Amino acid sequence: MNGSNDPLHGLTLEAIVTALVEYFGWAELGRRIEIKCFRIDPSVASSLKFLRKTPWARAKVESLYLFMRREQARAAKA
Repeated sequence: MNGSNDPLHGLTLEAIVTALVEYFGWAELGRRIEIKCFRIDPSVASSLKFLRKTPWARAKVESLYLFMRREQARAAKA
């Protein structure tokens, strides 16, 4: 079987965080996932450092990314 059924396959954590920031902005991202690295002096670098060490937070970020992709797909069909 070629490829993976995992929609996150091949995506870096940096690409995921960057896409979320472009779509939601830091303020909305910090509201949706309440972690300091999104709310206080946010940056992609500080977020990556935290998310790589914190599996529960990374899982929330990945889940929000998948939600964002579904929303984008729905918008594209409309």
